[in-house]
Amino acid sequence: MGNIIVIGSASIDLVVETDILPNTGETVMGKSFFTTPGGKGANQAVAAARLSNNVYMIGAVGDDDNGTQILSNLEKNNVNIDYMDKIESEASGTAHITLFDDDNRIIVVPAANDYVTPEKVIPKLKYFEAGDIILMQHEIPKETINEVVDFAVNHDMRVMLNPAPYRRLDQEVIEKVNWLTPNESESELLFKNEVDRALMAYPRKLIVTKGATGAVFYSDSQQLVKGYKKEVIDTTGAGDTFNGALAVALIENKPLEEAVNFANLAAAFSVTGLGAQSAMPYRKELD
Repeated sequence: MGNIIVIGSASIDLVVETDILPNTGETVMGKSFFTTPGGKGANQAVAAARLSNNVYMIGAVGDDDNGTQILSNLEKNNVNIDYMDKIESEASGTAHITLFDDDNRIIVVPAANDYVTPEKVIPKLKYFEAGDIILMQHEIPKETINEVVDFAVNHDMRVMLNPAPYRRLDQEVIEKVNWLTPNESESELLFKNEVDRALMAYPRKLIVTKGATGAVFYSDSQQLVKGYKKEVIDTTGAGDTFNGALAVALIENKPLEEAVNFANLAAAFSVTGLGAQSAMPYRKELD
C-alpha cells in the first residue's frame, strides 16, 4: 500500500462556545472555551492516520509552545512528522472558532503556515513514490499547490485537492488533479453556480460534499452517496475527516462509491465531540 502525504496547515484552535452570537460592538457571555490542535492540513493528517498507516505531513510550525504541542499531537496520532519544519522567530498558526447553534464561524491566522513554500516542499517530495496520494487544502500558499501539482503529474503521483477555504482556482490545476473535493458553497463559487454541469465535465474527479446529506459525483449519471446521521455536537473538522478518510479508502484501491461511503461514515463520527479532532474515528469503529 502506498503513502498518503498531507501538505497543509497546522495550528492551534481557540474555541468559544456561545448561546448568543454578538452583534457589532456588542459583548456577550460565552458558554465555554478550550484550545485544541487544528489546521486543515493537520486535521486531515490525523483523520487519515487514525484509519491507516504510512501517513506523512509536510508543513510548518513556529518555535513556540503551540508549535511543540502541534508536533506532539501529530506524533501521538501516528502521523510521521519527519518533514515538518520549525520556523525560527515565527508564531504557529491559530484558528479562532465560534460555536453557535450547531455550526461554526472561523478566523484563521496563518503565521508559520505561510512558510509552506515550494522551496521547502518540493525537495521533500523526492522521498516518495509513484502512486502515492498527496492531499492539500487552501491554507497554504497558492504557488505551493501549483508547483506540487506539476511535480505530482511528472512523477506519477496522485493529488486530492480540498479547495477550502475558497479562493480562485486555476483551470489548469483543476484539469491536473485526480480528485477535487469542495463543499456545496465552495463548489458554487468555483463553478459559478453551474455545479451540475461541472460534475458532468469532471466525472469521478469532482466530489461535492453536502454535509449530513452525503456527497455527489458523476459517473454515467449523478451519484448521491448518502450520509449518516449522528447527534451533532460540533461540525468543526467534519470536512477534514471526510478528506482524510477518502484518501485512505483510495490508497486502498476501493471503488469511488465505496470510498465516498467510507468517508461519509468517518465524517458522521467526527461531529459527535467538541473540537476538530476529538471525535475523529479510529479504524475499528468504522469497520
